[in-house]
Amino acid sequence: MNKTWILLGSVAMVGCTAVPGSVDYDALADGMVRTAFRDQGIAKTDRVTGRDETLRLCSAADVAGKPLDAATAKRIEAANLKTIKWPADGKFLGEWKEGEKIAQSGRGQTWTDSAKSVNGGNCYNCHQITRQEISFGTIGPSLYHYGKLRGVTDPNSAAARPIVEYTWGKIWNAKAYNACSNMPRSGHMGNLTEEQVRDIMALLLDPASPVNK
Repeated sequence: MNKTWILLGSVAMVGCTAVPGSVDYDALADGMVRTAFRDQGIAKTDRVTGRDETLRLCSAADVAGKPLDAATAKRIEAANLKTIKWPADGKFLGEWKEGEKIAQSGRGQTWTDSAKSVNGGNCYNCHQITRQEISFGTIGPSLYHYGKLRGVTDPNSAAARPIVEYTWGKIWNAKAYNACSNMPRSGHMGNLTEEQVRDIMALLLDPASPVNK
């Protein structure tokens, strides 16, 4: 949640309190967050206080109600593109059946979880992925027929390589392609392992996957 919204919510709860114009709102909100939240288990407060430049600038643009200027957006995308970890062995696809399990799961990274627990991708929270799934979010576009619509008949072919690489990069760090994307930076932030990303890749691109049926 953006710190400014936390601040505004706090002000609203205490009534019409006059706040001097010289107040640093971000600093004030940061102080409120640090007071209200605490480290517990594997959940640390740096999740809400440790924003990097990408998140800071995108949050500010959101509060201002206007997109980033083109030059800043391009610079942020270039910086995030450099963080993408490509598969060292060149293998982009794993098992689509495992990818479906990851896409269905929203578990992981709560204060009650072990640091060794396996995280889910929670992909259905934002996307339709298969025709069989009837409960899914719409923040992101439908991914049904993802590979089929893009002409991927053999994910290992040279012809499919651009789509394969783009899809990997988008899952690893979506902000490399859209500076203020709502999509989580799943690989970059350590939410998913390299092997899990491979399995989601297979779910999206393997012709045998229900996504492409």
